[in-house]
Amino acid sequence: MHPRHIIFASLAALAVAFSAPALADGHEADPNKVVATVDGTDITLGHMIVLKQRLPQQYQQLPPDVLFEGILDQLVQQTLLGQQIETLTNGSKLTLENEERALRASDEIRSIVDAATTDEALQAAYDAAYGSAEPETEYNASHILVETEEAAAELITELEGGADFAELAMENSTGPSGPSGGQLGWFGKGAMVAPFEDAVLATEPGAISGPVQTQFGWHVIKLNETRIKDAPALEEVRGQLVDDASRAAIEARVEELEGDAEITRLTATDVDPALLDSVELLEP
Repeated sequence: MHPRHIIFASLAALAVAFSAPALADGHEADPNKVVATVDGTDITLGHMIVLKQRLPQQYQQLPPDVLFEGILDQLVQQTLLGQQIETLTNGSKLTLENEERALRASDEIRSIVDAATTDEALQAAYDAAYGSAEPETEYNASHILVETEEAAAELITELEGGADFAELAMENSTGPSGPSGGQLGWFGKGAMVAPFEDAVLATEPGAISGPVQTQFGWHVIKLNETRIKDAPALEEVRGQLVDDASRAAIEARVEELEGDAEITRLTATDVDPALLDSVELLEP
């Protein structure tokens, strides 16, 4: 995967992580509600909501009352400790800048994704991908793989004499499907190497084709049956459509912004990449 795609995926995940959950009925749904005050510093329900979203999964499953007390304890203790520091270290200041940068980006990404994945947009994407698609034929075949054309021809002679294909495959095939009687299951066009596929397409269901040579050896092929694969329903591919539309919209927006922005940047030839491990540079 391209590094840019990894970054986009990470930012999109961050955007989702900061979506506030619904509050239980009977409680005030106000993120600004003050739940504790430590020497004049307020801790709000919003602070607790955000912290909960960043907890490891094993803690997310704790009972709500236990989580409430634990999260509030943590925020109170962090506030007490934090009040003892007048000035952040250089590393902490840079971390805050990176966090704000990422959060601003995640908010913009959420807006981009929301606009790109409306029901209307997904329906249009589905129509473009599947609306005019021709029904696809799928094939179910079995084969026996041997080393020589002569061996393949001998097997065909046995089959013409009434021998059982699956038994011959189990006894003679050198391919991984041999133990299962040569069964390859269902596949579409493009799944098999060209000579093998050409032989399958030219064979009637129930008939045997061969000998056919590929880079793997010589094949005796039996086309068991065919079927028409219809286009999937929109709901079956909704997840993929959302992913594709989100990625395309984010990439397009970034490219647009890059085109309008004045950007200067150094490269790894200008700065020693090994310096990325030099944490001591952040010390005062």
